[in-house]
Amino acid sequence: MISLRPATRPALIAALLAAAALPVAGHAAQAPSTDTLVDNVHGETIGADGQPEQVIGLLFDRSGVIRQVFHPGDKLPKKGFGYHIDGKGQVILPGLIDAHVHVMELGLAALTLDLSSTRTLAEALDAIRAYAAQHPDRTWITGRGWNQEQWGLKDGSGHSRYPTAAELDSVVGDRPVWLERVDGHAGWANSAALKAAGITAATKAPDGGAIDRRPDGTPAGVLVDAAMGLLTPRLPAPRAADRDAALAKAQSILFQRGVTAVADMGTSIEDWQAFRRAGDKNQLYVRIMAYAMGIDQMALIAGGEPTPWLYADRLRMGGVKLFMDGALGSRGAWLKAPYADAPNTRGLPRMTDTQLGNLMSRAAMDGFQVAVHAIGDAANAAVLSSIEDLSATYKGDRRWRVEHAQIVDPADIARFGRNGVIASMQPVHETSDRVMAEARLGPQRLAGAYAWQSIAKAGARLAFGSDAPVEAPDPFAGMAAAISREGPDGQPAGGWQPQEKVTPAQALAAYTTGGAYAGFAESRFGRLAPGLRADFVLVDTDPLTATPDAIRHTRVRQTWVGGGKVWPDDAENGAAKKDGNQKG
Repeated sequence: MISLRPATRPALIAALLAAAALPVAGHAAQAPSTDTLVDNVHGETIGADGQPEQVIGLLFDRSGVIRQVFHPGDKLPKKGFGYHIDGKGQVILPGLIDAHVHVMELGLAALTLDLSSTRTLAEALDAIRAYAAQHPDRTWITGRGWNQEQWGLKDGSGHSRYPTAAELDSVVGDRPVWLERVDGHAGWANSAALKAAGITAATKAPDGGAIDRRPDGTPAGVLVDAAMGLLTPRLPAPRAADRDAALAKAQSILFQRGVTAVADMGTSIEDWQAFRRAGDKNQLYVRIMAYAMGIDQMALIAGGEPTPWLYADRLRMGGVKLFMDGALGSRGAWLKAPYADAPNTRGLPRMTDTQLGNLMSRAAMDGFQVAVHAIGDAANAAVLSSIEDLSATYKGDRRWRVEHAQIVDPADIARFGRNGVIASMQPVHETSDRVMAEARLGPQRLAGAYAWQSIAKAGARLAFGSDAPVEAPDPFAGMAAAISREGPDGQPAGGWQPQEKVTPAQALAAYTTGGAYAGFAESRFGRLAPGLRADFVLVDTDPLTATPDAIRHTRVRQTWVGGGKVWPDDAENGAAKKDGNQKG
């Protein structure tokens, strides 16, 4: 194992990244030979007791570990340190943690066709046409981010519909096209892609999946959840160099948002190898708590037990990700009652209760943490039941994770408070999805929708994230949504289901200590405290006192990981200076 230094020579990293064509935003500064003092700051961290603590400075050593944190009234040292960072009156916070991202997908999405900003089908088709013209050498056109709800697509009866293969054919007909929906739970194919995969009217949808069809039974162009697997094996696999570039790009995106650690939900062996390559080259800066994509990948990557922490607490495989259902937008979320806007379906369970219990048990017996994707109320109930059953067998600190927990039957909310369940939730999903959720569920079934405060009051630990690239990995947008339940437009005034707002302190905790605890990392990072890694951000807004709108527009000035600055990339300030001058 190569031990990662807290900081690296800027020129060397810049040369390595340029040689590999990796568009990373920042790099770590050269390691100091003695302690470093950060002062002229004010801000907060969450204390060991879960309460906010004010911070006016900190001291960390050459290995990037905090030696001392200074609070109001404390006397700051005048000597005894070799380097000095003048915070220039900015707000200091712990490095923020995104408790649910897809690291490789985030980077790849930024390097391929991104439709997330398109507002109409016509706009998306124009973007696809232009992208195909710009890349005539690509045998497949791939990308993601479409959202038929955002486009307002309707069928002849006024119901929401998917885009079609024929519509894709109108702009790209000479080669296959495959575009994943914004939530990753459906894919849109043109006719060439369907033909390449051999998908016809006779093709049956697998369990846990659906094929959108024309009235005559032929595939219309969209494959949902497990049915995506009918086509995805045909896609050209990213090369190792592509994955390395995607990881570098993802790190750049995260650091610009102040994110210093993530839970990677669905790590493959190829992803893991990219993480290891970056670590071996001293180019892995973000801390990754990896959850394998299923039992097979778990065993392939980690063998019979979780890995140790690698690269100075930058990487660990400690858990496994399982799927109980799909997403609400594609009507793959498994509900207890039919969809209000599609009475012929309750969604798509990805496995039976018995299969879920068996897979969870298989992981738990080897000491892996289990994280289960559950969005619909039926899926959440099934996962909670499995946790209750297995907790009688697998004792100790298991920290069972429910990923998303978007739609919960109010009768099941109390169950989140039992057996140490962690609710890994994404606040911006509520502001993005509320209109669609109302249509999918109807007004009588919204009481348990995105119920952050109720689930917290039940006793569950909250860990907030973004599900990037489904949403931007922006913890400040997430905090603003969590405390207001209003979108960026300020609607609905007063918040949607305002009883589920959380306090600013709860929101900050869910993006720091909650995320660390959810990944068994609370003794390593997640707050500003002696003995923990010196991960911190300098920003222009205090999230505990600012308005939601101000929080949403927070500017991240600097991001530091392990005592090394990773963003921004201002090489002119990269060399630390002694005797009280700023260390950039």
